[in-house]
Amino acid sequence: MSTSLPGNRELPESQYDLSTYWGRVRQTATITDPSTLFAGKHGLEQAKKLVVAYKQGELKDMTPELWQAKKVVDSTIHPDTGEPVFLPFRMSCFVLSNLVVTAGMLTPGLKTTGTVLWQITNQSLNVAINYSNANKSTPLSYSKIAQSYCLAVGASCSVAVGLNSIVSRLKRFSPSTKLVLGRLVPFAAVASANLVNVFLMRGEEIRTGIDVFPVLSESDKAKLAKEGKAESEVPSLGKSKKAATLAVGETALSRVFNSSPIMVVPPLVLVRLQRTEWLKKNPRYTLPINLGLILGMSYLVLPFALAAFPQRQKIRADSLEEEFHGRGGDGGMVVFNRGI
Repeated sequence: MSTSLPGNRELPESQYDLSTYWGRVRQTATITDPSTLFAGKHGLEQAKKLVVAYKQGELKDMTPELWQAKKVVDSTIHPDTGEPVFLPFRMSCFVLSNLVVTAGMLTPGLKTTGTVLWQITNQSLNVAINYSNANKSTPLSYSKIAQSYCLAVGASCSVAVGLNSIVSRLKRFSPSTKLVLGRLVPFAAVASANLVNVFLMRGEEIRTGIDVFPVLSESDKAKLAKEGKAESEVPSLGKSKKAATLAVGETALSRVFNSSPIMVVPPLVLVRLQRTEWLKKNPRYTLPINLGLILGMSYLVLPFALAAFPQRQKIRADSLEEEFHGRGGDGGMVVFNRGI
């Protein structure tokens, strides 16, 4: 994000009001815009130069070009490390990276081996995305990553295989009902696995805490600017386990909000379409229609799911551990990076 670049004059956080849900949806839509993927290394460097020029006072006002540069930087650079997130694991590539996996998991008639293989693929991608976009104030060792990966894959595969076996035993239901239930099996597996995956991949944050910072007032910001310091140079108040639990919990819920419509709506719509005479006569179009439904629903849902909670979360210092009581900034508040 732009806050990780050098300069003591911060850019406006957003063009939109992030205190409102709709404002966060519009902001998230810019971060998840896949067009930023085409910026490339050269485009990112140019965007960084523009942002740094503003932060160092060389540019006086926000312009459309500067807003576009901030968009590229915010969608590419991790706010804690200042390094680019690997392209397939960026939120702007989230839909495209998940499309093949989601389509595979919704393939009707998957046997046990197919279900397990797609769950392994899905959880491998989830591990990479959760790790790449997590709060980085608490480093995760390779052994912890491996442990979390194995646990998440085991949990999701168990749920998927178990539900598949239950559906196949529902003798008293009609074939069409069994078909619908079979299409919904991936949703139950994905929703539960996403929860497990986030908590396991970011469990170390809950155990050790994440950095929290005082919320700065306008006078605080002006004082820093006079001293030639950036807001990012303000030291952490310490690591809070309660803030970490909130951050991880909200991220896990946002993953469920995101997966629910994608795993439910397209398969049910497809079941309906498969009853039409046109698709019965043209079954070769079933797969492309399925992929189109998944793609469209994914792009529609993602900003709404990620915007359910602010990425930079503000909370009263007195609601955290005792060591933070009375140490909040403006209005007694502290702020932390929730991750995304």
